[in-house]
Amino acid sequence: MKSPLLWKLLAINIPVIGVVIVVVWLAVDVLAASYFADLMAEYNISPDKSHRMFVDAVHRYLIHASLAATALAATLSFFLTRRVLRPLSEMADITRRISAGDYRARVRVTPSDEVGELAAAFNSMADSLQRIEGLRRTMVSDIAHELRTPLTNIRGYLEGLSDGVVKPDEKTRRILEDEVFRLVRLVEDLNQLTKADAARAYLRREPVSLSDLIGQVIALNSPEFTRRDIAVTTSFDADADAVMADPDKLLQVLRNLIQNAWQFTPEGGAFKVSLTRDGEAVRAAFANTGAPIDAADLPYIFERFYRAEKSRSRQGGGSGIGLAIVKELVEAHGGSVGVESDAAGTRFWFTLPLQNL
Repeated sequence: MKSPLLWKLLAINIPVIGVVIVVVWLAVDVLAASYFADLMAEYNISPDKSHRMFVDAVHRYLIHASLAATALAATLSFFLTRRVLRPLSEMADITRRISAGDYRARVRVTPSDEVGELAAAFNSMADSLQRIEGLRRTMVSDIAHELRTPLTNIRGYLEGLSDGVVKPDEKTRRILEDEVFRLVRLVEDLNQLTKADAARAYLRREPVSLSDLIGQVIALNSPEFTRRDIAVTTSFDADADAVMADPDKLLQVLRNLIQNAWQFTPEGGAFKVSLTRDGEAVRAAFANTGAPIDAADLPYIFERFYRAEKSRSRQGGGSGIGLAIVKELVEAHGGSVGVESDAAGTRFWFTLPLQNL
């Protein structure tokens, strides 16, 4: 850290020391000297010469003591203040490194004082930035892969059609159509994520029945559940239904969660949706059987740049943006999201404040 702040903090001590010296000086001149003169008079000693000698001696020693005290105070303050400011200096250096793209450096945390708390918070922020940057790079790589694969397929088929190697039949048309739709879905997911970021400013809240919306989305996805022979059940508490929400945004949340359920529920599995009351909120839970999500992935499953695709098909897994959209939209409504996963299956849930009647 540059020296001006250190010198400014040291300069704060100067007025304090000066005031102390002035007060002691005046006390000697006004009080101590008067007491000394009265004492000399009581013993019939001429106070003039002795009084002057006493005052001069006290002033001389006071000056020497003040200089010594000032030097000691300045030295101690210098080293102590520099030690206190060292984490701030490190933060400034690390901030410059982070801005240049190096997220590895951390501040040495001092004992648990205010500066230590600031250093710990700074390190926590740096950890988050490093994690988000890693997720962003992974996401960019995933999106590049998602774009490259269909584009390569489309290019190959178009070149084949031009060269006469591929026949322009119905099968070729369906393949090209599927690849185009795949690109459209990816772009639409990215567009929806952008809209979810700004959802707080554009929510149109109105009384909404969660059970009705869930029923609509399940009905829309019933062909997929039927095709995969997935048993769907619901359990709705009567006092856990009405919320104040934007129905369009809430439908998007439900679509993403329910689509996620049938995609990752094995054939012949089960899927259950429940609504329960949790204090002054509604808790909506979406439980499906199937392979559990790795415990290392659970804390990051709703991150916008995170994709737990280690054991899942890219073809069936989507773009990995849906759960990030769920988190953004639910939190925009003042709710929260979570996930649990074990051998019995996976349970996604979110909470929303109950409608005030």
